[in-house]
Amino acid sequence: MEQEFELIAKTFMGLEQVLAQELTQLGANNVQIGRRMVSFTGNKEMMYRANFQLHTALRILKPIAHFKAKSAEDMYDAVKKIDWSKYLDNKKTFSVDSVVYSEEFRNSRFVTYKVKDAIVDWFREKTGTRPNISITNPDIRFNIHIAGDDATLSLDSSGESLHRRGYRQENVEAPLNEVLAAGMIMMTGWHGEKDFIDPMCGSGTLLIEAALIARNISPGVFRKEFAFEKWPDFDKDLFDEIYNDDSQEKEFQHHIYGYDIDMKAVNTARINVRAAGMSKDITVEQADIKDFKQPAEKSIIVTNPPYGERISTPNLLGTYKTIGERLKHAFAGNEAWILSYREECFEQIGLKPSIKIPLYNGSLECEFRKYTIFDGKMKEFRHDGGIVKTDEEKREMSQKHRFKKNRDFKKRIDAEEENEEGDIRTFVFHKPDFSLFDKKSGDRKGFREKGRRSRDNENFGRRRDDSRKGRDRNGRDERRRRQKPDFYDEE
Repeated sequence: MEQEFELIAKTFMGLEQVLAQELTQLGANNVQIGRRMVSFTGNKEMMYRANFQLHTALRILKPIAHFKAKSAEDMYDAVKKIDWSKYLDNKKTFSVDSVVYSEEFRNSRFVTYKVKDAIVDWFREKTGTRPNISITNPDIRFNIHIAGDDATLSLDSSGESLHRRGYRQENVEAPLNEVLAAGMIMMTGWHGEKDFIDPMCGSGTLLIEAALIARNISPGVFRKEFAFEKWPDFDKDLFDEIYNDDSQEKEFQHHIYGYDIDMKAVNTARINVRAAGMSKDITVEQADIKDFKQPAEKSIIVTNPPYGERISTPNLLGTYKTIGERLKHAFAGNEAWILSYREECFEQIGLKPSIKIPLYNGSLECEFRKYTIFDGKMKEFRHDGGIVKTDEEKREMSQKHRFKKNRDFKKRIDAEEENEEGDIRTFVFHKPDFSLFDKKSGDRKGFREKGRRSRDNENFGRRRDDSRKGRDRNGRDERRRRQKPDFYDEE
């Protein structure tokens, strides 16, 4: 059996418990929760699966060295002592990403440069030549994390942040991060047992993440490439097996509905839903929240209304008042979960939440509140067996105290957010090959079939965009131009 090694999964503050549950279900060992991360152990297959299957991880790191870094010289010396021939050669390019919580090191860029210098100097002394640095598309990515004087140097197995699923084609102002959206949905306990509604859906992120969860589809299926595919020990056959295994996917017996007052947002959401191949499961329509009517089937609402931060929203408080009114009069017998930032907005809802969970949306310390909507009085609801808070929700709510103890996180976050995954506004868009989707229904059935990787075809190379989407690597651009559907707009 292959030997296990240490791994770290990074996430947003507030999602650590959800990520730990995902890892445990995936079969990871020694799962331990930290701040914005969960450590675990596993073999190469577990590392591949963590990247491919986890909904709430931002990236998966493989530590290669732990050391004390009380000064820049200490850090340089420790990095230079590593045998870099195990991870890199002077013909490959590399990059270094730094995350720093330290009084000694106040600038993460300085840490990045110091680590790069140590690696380059090691190669110069050993071989007389040096590897080059590439910021945009390096062969090998390294990550250094410093907390106080404790430093961890890791291989980054993910590459681009894992929230960049690959299905997002169009955007609206201040879009919700895909990882945060998935974490919110998982916190509700919903896994597809009833209809799902987002009455203010924006670009449709919550809708698509809900469909992935309901159908148990790995979010990595849309990804162009993972960083570990460039590693010298990459096991292509093992990863092909993981990618092509759809045995755990399931049918979704209910439906997902998205609404927005803005027709531009509706069109954006429809494009993204179609790109994800989820048109069969998701319907998006233009509608004002004030016209929301009691759904015919038992449902759950999960939504992220405007906060007034980075978004100019007329009559913001009136919007929240309308949300509360509609929940009370047109959502009886169901649950609603709302993520927002301003207390005055929540107050306008006018309903007592049954749970408040702290969550960070970028640098904003928000709350994710659950509203259990029922007829009559709370006492009668409980007498009839209604559950306002589950034990798991109570545990999530207790994190409020942990957030208060870590206010320094909020103070420092703006300085640290040159690390891309911390900023909800940072996205790189990859347009999938829409020829693999049914143009009429938007069904993704053909996506996996036509994108399935073949070991017998030499044209299916290492890059996932070549094999996964059925494209010959050299003819990729020509085929993309030839096969694009009518609604596919060039940048």
